Amino acid sequence: MSDTHIADASQALLVTARNAHQHAVQALMDLQEPDGYWCAELEGDSILQSEYVLLKWIIDQEDDPRIPRIIKYLRKQQTDDGCFVQYPGGKIDLSATVKAYFVFKLAGDDPDAPHMVKAREQILAHGGAEMCNSFTNFYLAALGQIDYNAVPTIPPEIIFLPRWSYFHLDKVSAWSRTMITPLSIVTSHRPVRKLSDVQGIGELYIDQSRRNKLKPTTFNQHRTWTKVFYSLDRILKLIEKTGITPLRRRALQRVEDWLVEHTERSAGVGAIFPPMVYILIALRARGYPDDHPKILEAHKHLDDLLIYDDANEEIRIQPCFSPIWDTGIAAYALTEMGFTRESNEAADRCAKWLLSKECRKAGDWIANVKDKTIEPSGWFFEYSNEFYPDVDDTVMVAMALWRMGSDEAKAAAKRGVNWILAMQNDDGGWAAFDKTDERPILEHVPFADHNAIQDPSCPDITGRTLECMGHLGYDQTHPAISRGIGFIRSRQEPDGCWFGRWGVNYIYGTWQVVGGLHSIGYNMNEDWIQKAGQWLKDHQKQDGSFGESCDTYEDESLRGTGPSTASQTAWGVMSLLAIYGPSDPDVHRGIQW
Repeated sequence: MSDTHIADASQALLVTARNAHQHAVQALMDLQEPDGYWCAELEGDSILQSEYVLLKWIIDQEDDPRIPRIIKYLRKQQTDDGCFVQYPGGKIDLSATVKAYFVFKLAGDDPDAPHMVKAREQILAHGGAEMCNSFTNFYLAALGQIDYNAVPTIPPEIIFLPRWSYFHLDKVSAWSRTMITPLSIVTSHRPVRKLSDVQGIGELYIDQSRRNKLKPTTFNQHRTWTKVFYSLDRILKLIEKTGITPLRRRALQRVEDWLVEHTERSAGVGAIFPPMVYILIALRARGYPDDHPKILEAHKHLDDLLIYDDANEEIRIQPCFSPIWDTGIAAYALTEMGFTRESNEAADRCAKWLLSKECRKAGDWIANVKDKTIEPSGWFFEYSNEFYPDVDDTVMVAMALWRMGSDEAKAAAKRGVNWILAMQNDDGGWAAFDKTDERPILEHVPFADHNAIQDPSCPDITGRTLECMGHLGYDQTHPAISRGIGFIRSRQEPDGCWFGRWGVNYIYGTWQVVGGLHSIGYNMNEDWIQKAGQWLKDHQKQDGSFGESCDTYEDESLRGTGPSTASQTAWGVMSLLAIYGPSDPDVHRGIQW
């Protein structure tokens, strides 16, 4: 192709891209709320529906008229082979399938109906209900399907552990903290809603003895630490059986106080579905009546997550709301198109709303930072969650506010970055909610089978943090940036990409890292960056697109492969653009797609 033809093709692509930009901006403006923010639906899997229904049975509210509509939506989520999965195209999620089957039993479904037979056969083929994760087993114990001896003991006395303890609550991830605390009340009080045998799910167990005794599952297999922690669990259960727990009453009260305190300045504990459910079970076990203000408030926070589809007579449930994340991304996109507070009324409303959501009081994070005098700042993910601002949201909002202009917005962005600097981990990276150290032993405690008990430094958040600091004028001479680069280099995969913890997956992680390095003026011609670029080129599809499946979290050999998506293609193209520049033909192919 001649240079003239290349120039003509590039010009045509530029015109097409500009038209697409204008359409996208208009679409974005049409979605903006009157107060200035954006909030799209946050989709989740079937456990949101099944756990909500199981909760209602646990607390004697199974007559809630909304339940049939929730179950109707749950039925749609079953795959043709009878399973329930975490994401479209995924493999069976055994725990999700057990919970959905249980809900259908409680709804009166015939166990011999085709959809029940399929689900049951899948469950039994994958080890039976005894292979459910621990968080599912808490539901099953509360509904009398297994004994509390078959669930992990979470002693509330952990609230008294000294700060230096390896297992102190401040040492686990923020989201685990909000689940461990209410569940420690549940495992202490052991509430049980009795059901009839017909309503039960005994047929899902291969080894009936597993319904009465805690044993390791495939989630937590480590020759040494599994043995240690399961032996410790047996000891704790024996102690509880003797009744010799002198600190139990004080511990339960302290945990209850912690939970109630964490409902303040927040739309529910952690402002996310799992602890919203657990606190209702926990406070009820503590004797709170159904009309107690805290119980009514907890119900409201949970019910706010329900989405009513009146046309189909269905109700689906979100895991939480995402307005600050959505607004930060939308605001940044608008600044890319040249919008500022001064030039655009919608951008100004957006900035005002974001400014109103800055955290100006300390949350749980203060326990782990070295500089206790740091001025509180940061942004959270939801409408209200002031105990838990996070680094990822904060850097996204700070970038947007800085680029939007105005002294007020820039001052807030600067405060946010100062807070982020205090949150840098000793390994040079950044985690989501806390300044932390990796504690791999925690991954082997019996209730850590959700694979997220830690909040470690990760390349994707570290990369976005560098990007933000670059926008605010920081460069490689700053010691925090130098340490961040060192962390990123230490986490590069042998083939050149980076793991993505908060987005799918290696395409996401690589994009975040490359974008951050480009923002701080790093030399993109260095071999290790070029290696990342080559990895992206090797995984770009013939049509110019990129795609990667969630399957890569289970099978690393699939990294960089999967159905094409617009978002992952954008990430790939932005990475190539940062490394190779706008003239690269693979950049053009991606944009054209």
